[in-house]
Amino acid sequence: MTIETDVHINTPVRQMGEPLDKAKAALVMIHGRGATAESMLSLINDIGTEGFAYLAPQAAGNTWYPYPFMSPIEANEPALSSALNKIERVIAQVAAAGIPAEKTVLIGFSQGACLTLEYAARHAERYGGIIGLSGGLIGPVGTPRDYPGSLAGTPVFLGCSDVDSHIPLQRVHESTEVLQQLGGSVTERIYPGMGHTVNQDEIDFVRQLLAEIVR
Repeated sequence: MTIETDVHINTPVRQMGEPLDKAKAALVMIHGRGATAESMLSLINDIGTEGFAYLAPQAAGNTWYPYPFMSPIEANEPALSSALNKIERVIAQVAAAGIPAEKTVLIGFSQGACLTLEYAARHAERYGGIIGLSGGLIGPVGTPRDYPGSLAGTPVFLGCSDVDSHIPLQRVHESTEVLQQLGGSVTERIYPGMGHTVNQDEIDFVRQLLAEIVR
């Protein structure tokens, strides 16, 4: 990609928690459409775990890609590829500090959840965890899901409402199946009548997952 097409290349990555060179593990946090890295970091108040470095990249214009996540993939390019590259660079920064993938967790909400799940599927390996809050794999119905690699038992959590106006329930189920086929240990929880938000059950699950990584 060129500087002109890699729209997220120069956006900041906000950090909280332990410095990377002293952290036992890392949580990469991907915000949703119209949100900010700071808003995603506010989750630390609920899920914060000792020993973690928290890294939240910021999308250019507060949006990772322009159209809904089930639009044709080419319609969301080049922003989508730039967003995936941004996550790859953050994970490379974590790895360079000596934190392995199995101690690295990715979490995203809404558009950030879609991006997180798509990144994990395209870059399958054994992570500490993959958490998609109100999201699903990217692309229209019928998108090929022949991703290479293996999640090798990575704990994966997908939480969503059954009536989310942005995320069709069938796409959540499909994402669960694909990530299971990639070797993920997937927990899917569907919450009847919940809005497009994060609930306490999801917070509790994430906090427990993080605690187990640094135990």
